[in-house]
Amino acid sequence: MTAEYSAHHLQVLEGLEAVRKRPGMYIGSNGSPGLMHCLWEIIDNSVDEAVAGNGDRIDVVLRADGSVEVQDRGRGVPVDVEPRTGLTGVEVVYTKLHAGGKFGGGSYAASGGLHGVGASVVNALSERLDVEVDRGGKTHAMSFHRGEPGIFADAGDARPDSPFTPFEKNSELRVVGKTRRGVTGTRVRYWADRQIFTADAAFQYDDLVTRARQTAFLVPGLEIVIRDERAADDPEIGVRESSYRFDGGLAEFVEFLSTDAPVTDTWRLEGTGSFTETVPTLQPDGSMRSTEVERECHVDIALRWGTGYDTIMRSFVNIIATPKGGTHQQGFEQELTKQLRAEVEKNARRLKVGNDKLEKDDVLAGLTAVLNVSLPEPQFEGQTKEVLGTPAVRAIVAKVVREGMKARFTSTKRDDKNQVSMLLDKVVSEMKARVSARAHKETQRRKNALESSSLPAKLIDCRSNDVSNSELFIVEGDSALGTARKARDSEYQALFPIRGKILNTQKASIGDMLSNAECAALIQVVGAGSGRTFDIDVARYGKVIVLSDADVDGAHIRTLLLTLFYRYMRPLIEHGRVFAAVPPLHRVIVMNPGSKPNETIYTYSDRELNALLAKLRRQNKRWQEPIQRYKGLGEMDADQLADTTMSRDGRLLRRVRMEDAEAAGHVFEMLMGSEVAPRRNFIVEGAARLDKESIDA
Repeated sequence: MTAEYSAHHLQVLEGLEAVRKRPGMYIGSNGSPGLMHCLWEIIDNSVDEAVAGNGDRIDVVLRADGSVEVQDRGRGVPVDVEPRTGLTGVEVVYTKLHAGGKFGGGSYAASGGLHGVGASVVNALSERLDVEVDRGGKTHAMSFHRGEPGIFADAGDARPDSPFTPFEKNSELRVVGKTRRGVTGTRVRYWADRQIFTADAAFQYDDLVTRARQTAFLVPGLEIVIRDERAADDPEIGVRESSYRFDGGLAEFVEFLSTDAPVTDTWRLEGTGSFTETVPTLQPDGSMRSTEVERECHVDIALRWGTGYDTIMRSFVNIIATPKGGTHQQGFEQELTKQLRAEVEKNARRLKVGNDKLEKDDVLAGLTAVLNVSLPEPQFEGQTKEVLGTPAVRAIVAKVVREGMKARFTSTKRDDKNQVSMLLDKVVSEMKARVSARAHKETQRRKNALESSSLPAKLIDCRSNDVSNSELFIVEGDSALGTARKARDSEYQALFPIRGKILNTQKASIGDMLSNAECAALIQVVGAGSGRTFDIDVARYGKVIVLSDADVDGAHIRTLLLTLFYRYMRPLIEHGRVFAAVPPLHRVIVMNPGSKPNETIYTYSDRELNALLAKLRRQNKRWQEPIQRYKGLGEMDADQLADTTMSRDGRLLRRVRMEDAEAAGHVFEMLMGSEVAPRRNFIVEGAARLDKESIDA
């Protein structure tokens, strides 16, 4: 270190060099999220073309060589020369920061691209990027190496490590083919630069599919095809392909997102508002002048309330997701709360609300809503576009919500009246539940395990009061309970037995669930409440472990228990505190010669057993016959259960994760919900993969 600091210590990063030096400023991170952000910068350019009415299909291909290709049927990137730079439009778009057709030049009325850095940033962070443009009856092509235009000397298939020759004086946009009259579009294929991205950064197929589906909902009539060829040689995975096209728009999106029974139909609220905005405008002499510009903002909202208590809110600006909200979402939530509060006050006598007032959480409980606003040049916070900052949008969205909700509340149609009545009953019941829970929490202190006399009698509690160290084992049946009681460490392991298969809470109502003895007892034992009032900070155990038999019935019981946790104690899963024990299937006693004691080996699947026996044969070792196969936990003695399943030194646990709550919700609804047809299709389609020998019959 030196104390000297002068002007020659300063660095000026030029052009794309700044992107490579500080990629996090443009794409958020250099891991998988940043890699996905780059891909969506390219896809969003194609989506903007489709929104503008140019092209109705986008193909995305994840290739086995690590590259990704995006193809659209839009107008194609301009190929003529841009007069100020003297470069072709293709080179300007892919090499110049803050250059593009989305700065109010009239090419796009509303677009997701705003800053003109998306394509050029992806180019700068790619080891190789190839662009092909179909336009004017010709196919034009240009290649780049880490943002620099030039020519790759490919010997066969395109590769990022092929010899590269940069253009020295004038760059060349090559004509490599001809197209039919009227055929236009752009193809971009690139290899992410591993000098920039971490070794474990990878394109996430599931995330890509989720967002492609979301975009197809938002742009009715647009088809998006995702094809993953990375595991084409793997017989178990192979080539994966998903295609999405929806003509129902936001209403269809809401129906897809919502999993609970409906209280209202899907309501559509649409409207347009205008506002003036002062923006700097570039003058012919190169100076900037503040100019007032008239903007138009279109608002499209679809919403419905269901019987659940979870809120599913998706907000977008020009098709770009804003997961952290912004002024549009603030206007929606504030006005929705205001309108429902006023309607409840009008009907206060019938609803018996007293002096209590609705809060935002009461209104949003059970709400599934999709909000999309379209406006020219919206103001975002940062390049990642997660928060909308344009102030005037709040009032425009609020006006659309106010007019739309008033039209519903004053409608004379019988169906509308019934839905409004059920909605008011729901939000008032949510308010009363919140008020009661708060009053109970303020007046009642929670008792710990030693003080409580109201816990179920069949709970076998542990001695420790240290929540972080304690474990609750949910045991299947009394026979397994007897063995587990001897195998446990009573200092920190508690046991709670259940009798067979509990209530399917995905189908049952909240009232049925609370009146079910097994479900109510489990909620009582965990001690943190249920639903919206669940407070994970007061849960009585650090781990909840499902200990069921390693058979079909055990898997069914485990699924029913996980359904209960997912629906009514979800924070336990979100915080990684729910586990499934993994008991062994077989016990193999290897016979050692002489006085050396025999060796006991446990295996957890038929494949593992066969591999072990093959290994023992190669080593000329013998084992006792017959090999013991455990049909249930009750067949184990206490030492075996402790060594394999309960002792922290040797057990296996599977943590129940919830990486994607929406996907988990749809799976639970399909497997455990009230609709039979999706479950039947799932069973029929999966029948070919079922091993008949594994059926416990």
